[in-house]
Amino acid sequence: MNKIKNDIPFPAIHIALLSAYAVGLHSIEALIPTPVPWLRLGLANIITLTTLYLYGLKAGMTVTLTRVFIRSLLSGTFLGPGFVMSLGGGVACTLVMWVTKELFGRLANPITVSFFGALAHNITQLFLAYLLFVRRIEPILLVSPVIIFFGIITGIFNGIVTNLIIKKIRQSQQAD
Repeated sequence: MNKIKNDIPFPAIHIALLSAYAVGLHSIEALIPTPVPWLRLGLANIITLTTLYLYGLKAGMTVTLTRVFIRSLLSGTFLGPGFVMSLGGGVACTLVMWVTKELFGRLANPITVSFFGALAHNITQLFLAYLLFVRRIEPILLVSPVIIFFGIITGIFNGIVTNLIIKKIRQSQQAD
């Protein structure tokens, strides 16, 4: 069994369960009405960020891609605008969170990492909306402050929750 630097085993069953949690959170979140299209809480990113901290980039990206593909198949949006937006935002967010975590090490806690991930997610989605759908900068500029503001708030919230989860996992490991 492969191990990562903090000695947590890397079995496929853990990644499958984390992916299922991410799909579940994403599905629940889709039921919450929003005032602006594509404005979501990003709760599934809690699972991705936790996975990044526990298992690294490969596992985190696996959770993100599994969530995006399965959720789009379940909702009937596969290869549609929602899928493109979710895939672009999810991949960018996961990569930026990993880079932030790796570059800043112990200086970057889950709250900071999530903040930058949320920013990357929102900017990527705004860019994709402009490039693929809207093709006018004015509507993008009009909605950008709202999306980025709420993205930052939810990113910080998701980072706080992730931080609590990681602390609980470490406490339970020390107790064993």
